[in-house]
Amino acid sequence: MNHKIFAICDTEEAYALRLTEYMLERVRLPYTLHLFTQVEELQKFVQQKKIEILLIAESALRMLREEYIRQQAAQIFVLLENDMSGREDMYCISKFQSPDKIVEALSESITDLPDLSLGEVILDTAVKIIGIYSPVKRCLQTSFALTMGQILAKEHRTLYINFEIYSGFGQMLKREFSMDIMDLMYYFRCARDKLPLRLPSIIQNINGLDYIPPVQSFTGVREASGSQWWDLCEYIAGIGQYEYIILDLDDSMDGLFDLLHKCYKIYTITKEDSFAVAKINQYEQILKFNELEEIADKTVKCRFPTFKEVPVNLQLMTHGELASYVKAIVREDLYGE
Repeated sequence: MNHKIFAICDTEEAYALRLTEYMLERVRLPYTLHLFTQVEELQKFVQQKKIEILLIAESALRMLREEYIRQQAAQIFVLLENDMSGREDMYCISKFQSPDKIVEALSESITDLPDLSLGEVILDTAVKIIGIYSPVKRCLQTSFALTMGQILAKEHRTLYINFEIYSGFGQMLKREFSMDIMDLMYYFRCARDKLPLRLPSIIQNINGLDYIPPVQSFTGVREASGSQWWDLCEYIAGIGQYEYIILDLDDSMDGLFDLLHKCYKIYTITKEDSFAVAKINQYEQILKFNELEEIADKTVKCRFPTFKEVPVNLQLMTHGELASYVKAIVREDLYGE
């Protein structure tokens, strides 16, 4: 079987290795990735094989017979080493920025090419998608979800997705997100075959746990159905090779029960006060009325003890009393210990 080839060429060996390692670890591409740190090696290679995408440093390109390389590479991207030397006849990306920014710029250019496809993603049906939802508010649901995600991420590739319309993530993390989950849904709908290269520029990481920035528009999560969200989750799992996906679910989204119905396991947080008990009872009655007893059957109810302190720093969710509580749940429910 002939695999399409993605080649990187840069004579600055340390830089080229870092960029290649990032591509291998973070980007799921249906290409065979080749690294060249000497232009002579690239010249010999293209005499035998065609390159689909060539990412080449500006200085390395000057050492080659450009017209010949143009014939041997379907698409060329130049890593600029002089910001004033941009060329209109090639896609140019500044070399002196972080690997994730380079991949983001690369993905933006590639998605502009109508004839360039990143191939088919094979869905990984082994992924375990865990739903976390409670009709009781202010019950530490998000703290619980983030703690579980960070604990799982220590041993498994894990993704956390928050569906709240007012998550407060940007303020809590002191970050501004250029893209969020609705951008991901847009690319999933309109340019699905090119999403594998888009994904790394959208996904963020906190203490080893990958997460997608929550929606920033009030109406965003209401624009997709439960089945669309599920299809997106499975597709992301195939791209990122995730073993676990944590869904922090909210009443405001469409298709909540559709997602819960398909989850591998569900965690519902309860409280002892009368309003909390009444809300849980009403929620369970609605499940029964709509013949959704399967959701109740795979739901684990969690009633927390009184915690003296819950970490405010989202980087420290694996420490403290809540973390000890969640670790016990993970060992018993997910690992069967």
